[in-house]
Amino acid sequence: MRARAGKTILAFVFLVNLSIGYKIYSESEGSKPADDGYKSISLLMNVLELLRENYVDPSQVSYDKLIHGALKGMLQELDPFSAYEEPQRFKHTLEETNGAFGGLGIVVTSKNNMIEVVAPMEDSPGFRAGIQPGDIIMEIDGKSTRLMDLQECVNLLKGAPGTKVGLTVYRKSEDSTKELNIERAVIEVSSIKGGKIIDDGIGYIRITQFTLPTAERLDEALKKLKQDESFKGLILDLRGNPGGLLDSAVQVCSRFIKKGELVVFTEGREKSNRVEYHSLACEKMLDIPIVLLLDANSASASEIVAGCLKDYGRAVLVGTRSFGKGSVQSVVPLPDKGAVRFTTAKYYTPSKRVIHGEGIEPNIPINIPADIERKLAQQRAAYPGEVKPNIPGAVSDPQLQRAIEILKGISLFTQAKKDE
Repeated sequence: MRARAGKTILAFVFLVNLSIGYKIYSESEGSKPADDGYKSISLLMNVLELLRENYVDPSQVSYDKLIHGALKGMLQELDPFSAYEEPQRFKHTLEETNGAFGGLGIVVTSKNNMIEVVAPMEDSPGFRAGIQPGDIIMEIDGKSTRLMDLQECVNLLKGAPGTKVGLTVYRKSEDSTKELNIERAVIEVSSIKGGKIIDDGIGYIRITQFTLPTAERLDEALKKLKQDESFKGLILDLRGNPGGLLDSAVQVCSRFIKKGELVVFTEGREKSNRVEYHSLACEKMLDIPIVLLLDANSASASEIVAGCLKDYGRAVLVGTRSFGKGSVQSVVPLPDKGAVRFTTAKYYTPSKRVIHGEGIEPNIPINIPADIERKLAQQRAAYPGEVKPNIPGAVSDPQLQRAIEILKGISLFTQAKKDE
């Protein structure tokens, strides 16, 4: 009982000290009345005590519960990628970071207070279970995801390899709800597919995500292509690629632009906090023409690569506008052993175009109906680089076909210039 009373007093003292401290800070900084921290904190304290004295169920209005709820709401109000993690949840996050953990291999985001699938990673449990881009995850193990912050959802999807998680998924295109029971696994997905000549000297490489070995695997695929004397153009397919590691994206860009060139930079609220990432020393492929394919499910690191190669004129972009996920989150531990995760910077392409919320616009837009796109995503996984596989029910890939036509046109133009 004394321990509980002590926690109550500490929580109250924390609020009082916070309000007094903010008042002193506000006065010293000459804060504008329109953003009065002391007044707002006083309002919070008034509501806090009102609930503690009058709410019907006293067990639901401990200082811990109310303050943690306020922190969750505060961070959730900012953007889908900011969140408060309670002590037990943050401890679990640290354990996952330091060791192996299982998952479903799906990338999710928060839209209109709902958890939406950006893309399942190929060969992952989520992909094999039939989860598709645009699916809405309504429940996880019977727990509603409505108003759930993104990090909490991700944490619920993770778990020990071999354990199962139940999902209730709504698919708008079919107006249907599906119940799925999926076994978690350690996600080890090959990030490079293709690496072959597909048409008249045109090479095709698909990057499914950006991982530690991606650049090394890319080098192997490029080496294989260069052994073919007919190799004269490259299609780099980033459709459905949800992103991955920043360093991996920088390494991939480094293969196609000069050493030292700016790949991407981040900038926070203070312009002086700009951080730049430049092309690295490595074997280069500076002369080969490139067409890069992207779509609405190309996100994060994919957009960094697409934006960089577009800005330097190293690739013609074909497809649809990318997802628009280009922000940096910082994690700050708190005295209660929880943590806050919040956005501190955004990514910009070399020409200073913001990625977050905007995406990367293709040079040549080609839209594909949603039902056809779903079939194409499955075809790409099984038959990378094939415009229309020779299988029953196959559909033609107009974006890939256009990429081939562009590279053939460049080849004809280059040859004509040589013959002059």
